[in-house]
Amino acid sequence: MILIVGLGNPGKKYEKTRHNIGFRIIDSLDFARDKGVILLKPQTFMNNSGKAIKSLITKYPPTGEAGKLQSTQLWVIHDDIDLPLGTIRISKNSSSGGHKGVQSIINETRTKNFTRFRIGIRPKFKVDTEKFVLKKFTKQEEKNIKKIIEKITGLILESLKNGIKTTTITI
Repeated sequence: MILIVGLGNPGKKYEKTRHNIGFRIIDSLDFARDKGVILLKPQTFMNNSGKAIKSLITKYPPTGEAGKLQSTQLWVIHDDIDLPLGTIRISKNSSSGGHKGVQSIINETRTKNFTRFRIGIRPKFKVDTEKFVLKKFTKQEEKNIKKIIEKITGLILESLKNGIKTTTITI
């Protein structure tokens, strides 16, 4: 079993915000359900994402040694304000980097041993981060986001077939 989690906030108000890129990618992955994959869009708010994941893991325990998650079993897709728009970084076993949703997952699961698909959203100018992530993409950014979603969907399909490879890609 592989659990792929897209981070975001529930509700129509947040649908196309920068913080909800994880939800949008999960919506593009319906084909993955046929491949023994569980897709999750936590219905907690971003900063409590770990609670939903912990609840699901409790229901479907991992097969890892001593009940620990393995990086091949939990994949998390989320926005990353430290990466420029158009950058996708796949990493394993890394800190939250200040992302509160990822930190919630680390806190609740008591491990950082999972794969992260990080989607760059960094602004060109200094901004208030908390306000910026809750704003919608501009029309020009939205064109890039559609390409990013296509690219990451392909990367996830490739990873399901051939395993995870840590990398950074710029579109």
